[in-house]
Amino acid sequence: MEQPVFITGATGFVGAALLQRLIKDEFPIIAAIRSDEHKLPLNIPTVKFTDFDGSSLEHSLQGVDTVVHCAARVHVMHDTEVDPLVAFRKVNVAGTLKLARDAAAAGVRRFIFISSIKVNGEGTFPGAPYTADDIPAPSDPYGVSKMEAEQGLRKLGAATGMDIVIIRPVLVYGPGVKANFLNMMRWLDKGVPLPFGSIHNARSLVAIDNLVDFIVKTIKHPNAANQTFLISDGEDLSTTQLLKRMAKALDSSAFLLPIPSVMISTTAKVIGKKSLSNRLCGSLQVNIEKSCDLLQWTPLVTVDEALKCTAMYYKGQKSE
Repeated sequence: MEQPVFITGATGFVGAALLQRLIKDEFPIIAAIRSDEHKLPLNIPTVKFTDFDGSSLEHSLQGVDTVVHCAARVHVMHDTEVDPLVAFRKVNVAGTLKLARDAAAAGVRRFIFISSIKVNGEGTFPGAPYTADDIPAPSDPYGVSKMEAEQGLRKLGAATGMDIVIIRPVLVYGPGVKANFLNMMRWLDKGVPLPFGSIHNARSLVAIDNLVDFIVKTIKHPNAANQTFLISDGEDLSTTQLLKRMAKALDSSAFLLPIPSVMISTTAKVIGKKSLSNRLCGSLQVNIEKSCDLLQWTPLVTVDEALKCTAMYYKGQKSE
């Protein structure tokens, strides 16, 4: 019998999509969950994985081939922690390395860590995308914690011989997406006029189907061992282009006012929304040539296909 894949964060946005894909591809799976309240497909073995409380998972990892670590304390807009970096380090650094040490002790072959493009930084100049080999330059506690986890994993891999694979996705979207992406869909669906008709930035995105397909590729591919990958759809869009194509996917019209981006940025700073304006008006591009060439991978779906799928899901949820 083939050795199983052990997934953490199996009920999250990325983890749940990965779980469904692995089921479809008939991989044996063990899912790590934090609560019995989460419902998983029948016959999927589960392991309790509660906030890295110090208990060992070495026994549960015996016989496992690959760990895909999707669980994390995620980036939040309004963090209420007194010291967010301490909170991020507890889960994203200490918890990740504890799991990895247990995996190595159990003889796991490969540990795949879902990191973040925030390890590279917060933005690029148009036409100068991040690459996987750039010197990390995180600027917030979440990005710092992911960088420190990566560094610890590489040291652990070198010491134990366990393969380490690091994947840094850009903004992930698809059916079930939340936060700002969902808000933009709602605004477009309601026909709300938006001041984003003259934004000439360039941003990389990744559809959940493309990210999951790439993760599955790294489970077995020998060239993935001890590599760091950036991942996107391979097509960069301005905010204006994204909104227009999102509206088309929704069978709606985009009412975009041609407000200069400098005016939006200035106003955003005054009202305390600088970070939001950076995401809407600034550029963040990634170069995925390494991901495509080294693993012989191409994006599974196009941006328009992924937007259509996302829009259909959104409409279905809205009608329930």
